[in-house]
Amino acid sequence: MVAFGGNALLRSGQKGTYQEQLANVEQTCEQLYNLVKRGYFLAIGHGNGPQVGNVMLQQEAGRQVFHLEAMPMDYCGAQTQGAIAYLIEQGMNRVLVRNGLRRRVVSLVTQVVVDKDDPMFQNPTKPVGPYYTREQAERFHEETGALYREDPKGNGWRKVVASPKPVRINNIEIIRQLVEVGNVVITVGGGGIPVIDQDGILTGVEAVIDKDLASALCASQIRAEALYILTDVPKVYINFRKPGEKALDVITVEEARKYLAEGHFTEGSMAPKVRAGIFFVENGGKECVITEAGQLDNPDCGTRIVQEKD
Repeated sequence: MVAFGGNALLRSGQKGTYQEQLANVEQTCEQLYNLVKRGYFLAIGHGNGPQVGNVMLQQEAGRQVFHLEAMPMDYCGAQTQGAIAYLIEQGMNRVLVRNGLRRRVVSLVTQVVVDKDDPMFQNPTKPVGPYYTREQAERFHEETGALYREDPKGNGWRKVVASPKPVRINNIEIIRQLVEVGNVVITVGGGGIPVIDQDGILTGVEAVIDKDLASALCASQIRAEALYILTDVPKVYINFRKPGEKALDVITVEEARKYLAEGHFTEGSMAPKVRAGIFFVENGGKECVITEAGQLDNPDCGTRIVQEKD
């Protein structure tokens, strides 16, 4: 199972055009092909943060000009999940054809069940969408009831939603069956569409699920051998950009927990990735590899989280 961020499709300084995103994703798929060459069957999870932000900007423009009602977060998640999966299908298919390999690439719009009593619903902290002035945020809160919080870096105010833990992936058996027969499966995009289960009826909720944790849950439940979490650095570091900085090669779950507790990994960056790696290894996975996509041609790349060192 491979998880990569929405920034792999929409990069800093780009406008986010269709051609830009298609070129970016094809480059990422070229790098993922290194895993295919090593005999892996692939499931792919991805982020959607920048894309959801763009959808919310479009909705804001529609609200101001045409007085259109904004769609809820689960709808925005579904919209971007399908669009990004289409781009990945296009990119991966091109890479496979160029390399003379015939494999089907299958996308699943995936709902992920969360607990309606998850404490995160009582304390929404995940920022989404564009920045606003304080006055705009207060007005939108009065109009819609949505919560807004000031950005710590002083960029303005943003909407915040809950980020509950994933509990169950809908249609996980189908995902496993598709992967086991050799299909490349794109699933749990953006962490999955957040839903709650009410007596068997799945209902969307205003939330965002962490895509690394959702990918770790998916990887565990399809019995994946390895989980690759792609980021913008080749390895995980302790004392990152500080005196005593050290790249980590192979660490145990126990060591990963220790470094987390000591505050070496920041929230919103490396900490969620390390937690996802711990979850995967503790739930049947052999190893979690955290690295950048350009390192995938090296079988020993990245930082590896394992249960025990050899």
